[in-house]
Amino acid sequence: MATTLQIVCPNCHTVNRLPRERLSDEGICGRCKSVLFNGSVTELDATSFDKHLQNSDIPLVIDFWAPWCGPCKTMAPEFIKSAARLEPNYRFVKVNTEEEQELAARFGIRSIPTLIVFSRGLEVARTSGAMPSDALSNWIRSVPV
Repeated sequence: MATTLQIVCPNCHTVNRLPRERLSDEGICGRCKSVLFNGSVTELDATSFDKHLQNSDIPLVIDFWAPWCGPCKTMAPEFIKSAARLEPNYRFVKVNTEEEQELAARFGIRSIPTLIVFSRGLEVARTSGAMPSDALSNWIRSVPV
């Protein structure tokens, strides 16, 4: 594995380089000076989604959701808990399928919430339905990335 990782800023979506051994340190974006990992979830649109997907050396955990979806509302705080627990080894992002219908179609989203793990731009795991944070974290850790 590379000793330097590409990390996409969750704020301005600039690609940053970070030594692997400093992944757990408080990395700062070279462009906007935002913290690269703050244990929260990043909302992406089609443009920023592709930037993260194509340039991230850490796995992306993506929650495809919609604001009218009851299970999605139940899942949201559990997803945030898992992000706080598993960052910086994973980047947690959300895609609103109502606003980003083209992305939902591109990835064949048929039910929501649908969670997909991508590693180096490739889908490596998928599941649908809400789950508690412990189960979600265990599922993510079980995915070979």
